[in-house]
Amino acid sequence: MPDHGRYAYSAIPQRPVYDWPGRRRLAIYVGLNLEWFSFGEGLGAELASGGPQPDVLNYAWRDYGNRVGVFRLLKLFEELGLPVSLLVNSDMCVRAPEAIAPFVERGDEIVGHGRSNSERQGTLDEASERALIVESRDTLTAHTGKPPKGWLGPWISQSAVTLDLLQEAGFTYCLDWCHDDQPTWMKTRSGRILAVPYPQELNDIPQIVGRKREGEEFADMIVDAYDVLAEESAERPLVMGIALHAYLVGEPHRFKHLARALRHIVAGKHVWLTTSGAIAAHAMRLPEGTVPG
Repeated sequence: MPDHGRYAYSAIPQRPVYDWPGRRRLAIYVGLNLEWFSFGEGLGAELASGGPQPDVLNYAWRDYGNRVGVFRLLKLFEELGLPVSLLVNSDMCVRAPEAIAPFVERGDEIVGHGRSNSERQGTLDEASERALIVESRDTLTAHTGKPPKGWLGPWISQSAVTLDLLQEAGFTYCLDWCHDDQPTWMKTRSGRILAVPYPQELNDIPQIVGRKREGEEFADMIVDAYDVLAEESAERPLVMGIALHAYLVGEPHRFKHLARALRHIVAGKHVWLTTSGAIAAHAMRLPEGTVPG
């Protein structure tokens, strides 16, 4: 039976127990996706079944997030003092730099997220995929002043060599694998790269676009997950990620419920409100053998 060969099986109750900073056990981060889409071609989430290209209905619906929704979310993050991992298509740096600049000024983390969400990197040959990764890395570095350390592939798309290419390009962690509630070391052909848990359940794309759930139910899911993980974290360190897209939860009727859920989390005790990059950095400093791989 084929196996990915990247990590071995590990049962979470049998692992070493450690703390996050401040002796806290539940690390929580918000991953806000800022994405650019090609007009008249390529991939893109749909509000409704689109007609022939150019698909104005769905293109404009997505563009709302970069023009309006992101700034509504930014105001909430500032109100709550909530740090953000900003998952950025590098085309955003050229097309909509004003949407990224306030997060850079806040000191939020910038995470590589490909060039645009109109393409999948996993379908490319190795040379083309390497070029995409390097182009995205260099563009983000030039516009933010700091090279990104984390990566999330557009559409969670990976080829057989994606992890190798990321590690060789200087990335230290990725978010594509959603197989655990703790960080995991992944083998690469010239070393290793850390996988930080990224949610596919607490993610507004699968829930709102895929399963047709609305803002209230999505917010309830966030609250319920927090309550369970906060209780479980008495036994072991855990990571809770919340994946958001500005064109979905930046809409007023959904934003109201997201704000309720995030206020519930911020009011909690003994949690580390942080970024995916800070989680990765802490995990990398732990004694060898603490993080499974």
